[in-house]
Amino acid sequence: MQYHLNGFRPGDPAHHPATDTKSDTDVLIVGTGPAGLTLAAYLAQFPHIRTRIIERRDGPLVMGQADGIACRTMEMFQAFGFAHRVAHEAYHVNETTFWNPDDTGQITRTGRIDDVEEGLSEQPHVILSQARVHDFYLDLMRKAPTRLEPEYGTEITGLTIADTVTAHTNNGDIETRYVIGCDGARSAVRRALNIPLQGAAENAAWGVMDILATTDFPDIRLKSAIQSRDQGSLLIIPREGGYMVRFYIELAKLNPDERVADRDLTADDLIAAARRILAPHTLDVKEVVWWSVYEIGQRVTDRFANTAPGDTTPPQVFIAGDACHTHSPKAGQGMNVSMQDAFNLGWKLQGVIEGRAPASLLHSYSAERQAVAQDLIDFDRDFARAFAAKGKDPKAFQSHFQKHARYTAGVETRYAPSQLTGPADHQSLATGYTIGKRFHSAPVIRWADAHKMQLGHTITANGRWRLFHFVGDTDHTGALGTLIATYTPANADPDAIIDLRTIVQTPHRMTTAGTTHAPVKGTLGLQDMEKLFCPDPSADIFDTRGIDRKIGALVLVRPDQYVSHVLPPGQQDVLVNWLNQILGSGP
Repeated sequence: MQYHLNGFRPGDPAHHPATDTKSDTDVLIVGTGPAGLTLAAYLAQFPHIRTRIIERRDGPLVMGQADGIACRTMEMFQAFGFAHRVAHEAYHVNETTFWNPDDTGQITRTGRIDDVEEGLSEQPHVILSQARVHDFYLDLMRKAPTRLEPEYGTEITGLTIADTVTAHTNNGDIETRYVIGCDGARSAVRRALNIPLQGAAENAAWGVMDILATTDFPDIRLKSAIQSRDQGSLLIIPREGGYMVRFYIELAKLNPDERVADRDLTADDLIAAARRILAPHTLDVKEVVWWSVYEIGQRVTDRFANTAPGDTTPPQVFIAGDACHTHSPKAGQGMNVSMQDAFNLGWKLQGVIEGRAPASLLHSYSAERQAVAQDLIDFDRDFARAFAAKGKDPKAFQSHFQKHARYTAGVETRYAPSQLTGPADHQSLATGYTIGKRFHSAPVIRWADAHKMQLGHTITANGRWRLFHFVGDTDHTGALGTLIATYTPANADPDAIIDLRTIVQTPHRMTTAGTTHAPVKGTLGLQDMEKLFCPDPSADIFDTRGIDRKIGALVLVRPDQYVSHVLPPGQQDVLVNWLNQILGSGP
């Protein structure tokens, strides 16, 4: 973490000085769920963007429904600066066990595997209450320059879209440039846009409960998938704190015209069903912390903005999270995908509002994220059916789980070629950094202070592009710095738009560095010594990420941590042409 750039400042370095902002509203966020708070926390950092966030509830969430946090989401939390806080409190999912009936019909453990494959991410898969994730975001917002706080008890009643957008609420009208509906499956913003959720239910009732209990089931503190012979299926998710556990319980098939509410199910019904599935193991529930019943269904909207595909008019209203995709909770993807929606949209809104990108960039949000949501819907349908299936092969669901483990870890998203995702002409220069997928971190040693760290942790959620220059036979850092300067506004730091980081092949004790690796920044003209990196001999990044040692590689990374392009270091003209279509030709 770097601070003191513009002079010594005592106290918590994460607590930024308050900055006066203009009074008119640029962005109105509706809803303080995971998507809304991700977007709010991101935009709160930019003093020149006036952001407001409203919530119909009277206060912050206390008991969260979602709890699974994928590796990819932890990578995003690292960019926001609170991954370590989540990891400290959370339950870490290390292994998953599988239970099936034996020849006598009694459940027995048939498999035990690592939950996440080795090397998939430097971050763990963890379990933590959605409410605590909200707390971390709210804390970040309060410390941001704009001191952003939610406006509770405020509900959308309608929208009027013209040159600006007027949001009609129970507390008066709000005029703004952009509205983002993060207000859940019954989204008022989505209804105002007349965009329907499309899909169908599976006619299956499931229950979920967080409990404090005692049991002789041996895997109660491991993620466990249990498929009984004739009593249904059960998924066990241990919760944070060492004692609480969540059960997802298969209850019954529903008739085509029946809703789960028609069954009048109670917490006692869920407990009884869990006991039947776990038999002959005992389950003594001491306290039901929270419970609910739901129907399995998968629904998604065909667009995530007020403009339709092919419309040249830049969108002004967007939807994110459950407002545009709903599905079952067992695969643990809902909260994760919702936050990634917001991370994708946040940097694009920031770039457009600050005049660093054309408004047409906003079309890419719906194009990219709707495709991701459709993949999620298809995956969730297959996952839910596989978990509830009653087959002769006890390893069937385990095989399905392992096959799709990268997807559930959140690392399989790949954006299609577009204005933001380049062709694979030079992918061979960096085979471990797939264009369109997230930047896969690897260990390095920072040259200036011999600090062992993850290279991906240099990507913070501050709206900047990253250009990682892996040096081959020739070091192009000086020429790249000159190129990047053409995109930098007057009086701004040289890394204000594009942050150049250089990775050489020589060991850190044998590396010498010139002034091109330490740009001058800030009002005091201080040198930034944290731009040059060397391989960690325990896992050389040139080997682990398939970097061409002779030519080297330029890996251009978007502000949301996804690889935009891979190019040869000597072809700066190709890089300029690519950046011009995204950022324009410079200030």
